Amino acid sequence: MYDLLIKNSRLSEKSGEYNIAVDNGKIVEITREKVKADKTIDIKSNYLLPGFIDPHVHFRDPGLTQKEDFRTGSEAAAHGGFTTVIDMPNTLPKTNTYNALKEKMEIASKKSAVNFYLQAGHNELSEMKKMMELNPISFKVFMDLETDESLAEIFHNLGVLMQESDYNGLVATHCEKRSIVQEESKRLEDSNEPIDYSYARPYTSEDKSVKQTIELARKNNLRLHICHLSSKSALNIARQNNISYEFTPHHLLLDNSAFEKYGTMVKTNPPLRPIDKSVRIKDIDENSIIGTDHAPHTLEDKQKGVFTSSPGIPNLETVASLLLTQVNKGNLKFELIEKILSANAAKVFGLKSKGEIKVGNDADFTVVDLKKTGKFDISTFKTKAEYSPFDGWEYEGAPVMTIVNGNVVYDDL
Repeated sequence: MYDLLIKNSRLSEKSGEYNIAVDNGKIVEITREKVKADKTIDIKSNYLLPGFIDPHVHFRDPGLTQKEDFRTGSEAAAHGGFTTVIDMPNTLPKTNTYNALKEKMEIASKKSAVNFYLQAGHNELSEMKKMMELNPISFKVFMDLETDESLAEIFHNLGVLMQESDYNGLVATHCEKRSIVQEESKRLEDSNEPIDYSYARPYTSEDKSVKQTIELARKNNLRLHICHLSSKSALNIARQNNISYEFTPHHLLLDNSAFEKYGTMVKTNPPLRPIDKSVRIKDIDENSIIGTDHAPHTLEDKQKGVFTSSPGIPNLETVASLLLTQVNKGNLKFELIEKILSANAAKVFGLKSKGEIKVGNDADFTVVDLKKTGKFDISTFKTKAEYSPFDGWEYEGAPVMTIVNGNVVYDDL
């Protein structure tokens, strides 16, 4: 007698329907035969996918909890079909010390409705060695905040850290070239037009930063993951060098003309690109990863002018339906969904028991109804953010149940 049976499940790479048995939070059987369990969930011939993994969220805890915290952020994740999230280190204080990392782990352990991992910020080598005792999943470098000299030192220290600790050598980078951003922002500093923000941080700054981070990673024998890749030319550079990368839904579905409609509500870093320079849905392939860069702010933070408003868009509760809508429109293959929302992130970040429905893996699942339709309504979302450029957009296809370690954390089946 197992703990849980999920019956009448369609699996993306198999024909027919299957029964998935779960015990002690693990997948123990995948069969077409009848199975007995203490609890049975009939998912009514909908698709059962490996739980979605978001490698890029900002839950703001601690220090900025008026924007989001681990409880509301993780509930938003569950609502959006995500069973695992990776949180970024730019909180208050920054998650770049042993004490700060330990504090955030304790907060998340008490509040989170989903699985979580934490990225660490860089610091002095001795402090990073101490942080390794807490097993951060990777280190994050904001290239746009550092000089060339400081970047050389940061990557050198990460290389040494890999040699002298259990650090796996994975570094995630925000790629924008500081000197270009500073120069162009200075030139446009008197602008009152929101679209000029996209020119103040031009695609060339991303391209040059991607090249630089590849060179630094190779020099120091590090593995590299590029966050929120937005420039088409930067994508080509990453692919030519076999570097892992992630796309956000806003860069795939919007371009900088959206500033005319939404103003600073769509301000984000890197900014929305001119359409001929931006990544698009057609650029998604079997190696791509979706990272939402879920970055909520208060409405007040978003309405302070072109250069003063906070950059960031909440995405956890819209991305799955946005992508499934593209599937239903024939613009995206359904078979790619579990790769770009689960399997590829699991592989890059070393989550060996996630990203695939197979015996022995964690019982993390996302149930998807390809026929469910509706309109996004920000007032029904779990996030603290009260804005989204996708508010009011129609969708076809949605996550209707989220199961974490064999426990249902969201149910709209």
